[in-house]
Amino acid sequence: MRKGSFSRIKFSHIYIALILVIMYLPILLIVIYSFNESKISSVWGGFSLKWYEALRNDRAMHEAIRNSLVLGALSCASAAVIGTLGAVGMSRIKLRSKGAVEYISMLPIMIPEIILGMVFMTFFALIGLPFGMTTLVIAHTAFCIPYVYMMVKARLAGMDASLPEAARDLGASEWRVFWDITLPLTAPAIMSGMLLAFAMSLDDVVISIFVTGAETNTLPIKIYTQMKTGVTPEINALCTIILAVTFLIVCLSGLIGGQRGEKGGHYEK
Repeated sequence: MRKGSFSRIKFSHIYIALILVIMYLPILLIVIYSFNESKISSVWGGFSLKWYEALRNDRAMHEAIRNSLVLGALSCASAAVIGTLGAVGMSRIKLRSKGAVEYISMLPIMIPEIILGMVFMTFFALIGLPFGMTTLVIAHTAFCIPYVYMMVKARLAGMDASLPEAARDLGASEWRVFWDITLPLTAPAIMSGMLLAFAMSLDDVVISIFVTGAETNTLPIKIYTQMKTGVTPEINALCTIILAVTFLIVCLSGLIGGQRGEKGGHYEK
């Protein structure tokens, strides 16, 4: 029995180590080769910071990053408002067609992106809306709404229904019930949906290509178009900076959450 348990533990350790290597080795290589002197990513030419210097002086890349951040912020904020109100509204109504409406609201994440991009392009062309940041925000908001909707819907399903009822019994209006009870309780789900929506917006290439204008360029489109002429280690430097910022945000979030947990435990005592 001991030998069998030892072999299972050893196999599980090897399996986990293999998965971690497969997941994080490419990321580690990107970080290492961002300091590569050579222009060819597969050839190590010595340590250098020139690609970080090139990234700092690349105005086109700065504009693409700025456009992607603005687009992600606007689309995830709009999706948060629409998705939250939709989830709250759908949780309060009782219709026979409720299931069909919820299924239709999930279509943007079920339809292939290339089809969705063509649909948006045709629609914007028919109504005469100029392609650019406006069309990008509308398109990204449309396919980001389901992510917020699903998160908030799941949170509302697990929420104690007696809390809003008690507030109504005490004379609170529907707006006060939503603002003082429903919104604070669903805030974590809204934030999770917004972060997921922001990540999906920042990562999108296919839909953005169909609805962007000639003067509006986002970071994924910028990197995708560079593949035709060859991607330099400047992209590795950009990925390394994004990875460092993400890691810093995660650490700060964990630190703040830990401090809140300690304060909460102190108050309970």
